[in-house]
Amino acid sequence: MFHILVLFCLRSLIGVFSELVSVTEGDSVTLHTELTEIHGDEIMWNFGAEKTMIAEYNRVFRIYFTYDGPDGRFRDRLKLDKQTGSLTITNITTEHAGVYELQISGLELLSKKFSHTISVYARLPSPNITRDTSQTLSPSSSSSQQNCSLLCSVVNVGHVTLSWYKGNSLLSSISVSDLSISLSLPLEVEYQDKNTYSCVLNNPISNQTRHLDISQLCWPCLDQLPSFNIVLVSAAGALLIVAAVVMCCICKKCRNIDRKVQTGEEMITYADPSFKKRKAQLKFEEETHVEYASVTMRR
Repeated sequence: MFHILVLFCLRSLIGVFSELVSVTEGDSVTLHTELTEIHGDEIMWNFGAEKTMIAEYNRVFRIYFTYDGPDGRFRDRLKLDKQTGSLTITNITTEHAGVYELQISGLELLSKKFSHTISVYARLPSPNITRDTSQTLSPSSSSSQQNCSLLCSVVNVGHVTLSWYKGNSLLSSISVSDLSISLSLPLEVEYQDKNTYSCVLNNPISNQTRHLDISQLCWPCLDQLPSFNIVLVSAAGALLIVAAVVMCCICKKCRNIDRKVQTGEEMITYADPSFKKRKAQLKFEEETHVEYASVTMRR
């Protein structure tokens, strides 16, 4: 009975508590001890397999320290709560992922450990939906005149899943564990399709969604028309160009004729005042001649 009691007491004094934490790159995370007050005399936070000390606190002397780590990865990122022993890491990056261990020890407590494993995920970009021109131009594609080929793609992502959804139903997906330079997933829809489609990029803690606008991306292109239709369209385009050139020439010729007519009218206008002046002078001379004529009176 005595041995059982001693074993129970030792088990309560020596314990290890573990926790898994997932965060997004750039966020802050606090590693809690689940204590309202530290009962030991000293606490130490260690990081990684080498158990590198990154923070410590001594309650007796009331001193605490935070360390940058051997490569400086924790510089200006650590905050230690002196009452609870919780450790906050700010502006976290993928190089801060790993195992964090808290050890509390003192005269009143043999040892108590808290272990936290942090997984850090990059912030997800929004997926991009584009027309798959390689399928459109393929002459062997029998459905190219009826279906629209699309691609949903992302770049520089890792530990993610890329998926196509029709409403809430999963159509297809692709996953990568390591960093991928480019990740894409195809989809074919009909031009007159009225369903709702979306492309979703997700990791264990977040997701990004891009909805498909069929009316904007999916419309029959010239490369989907038969060859004789392409010839007709090209000929019509050439005729429009010729008609435009002819219209320009006609307009230019009309402007030249208008300038000549305006010049002729101005010359006639300047000739009129000279003609009127000569007529007035002749009338004056005739009136002067009549005034000085001789008159003979007979009885």
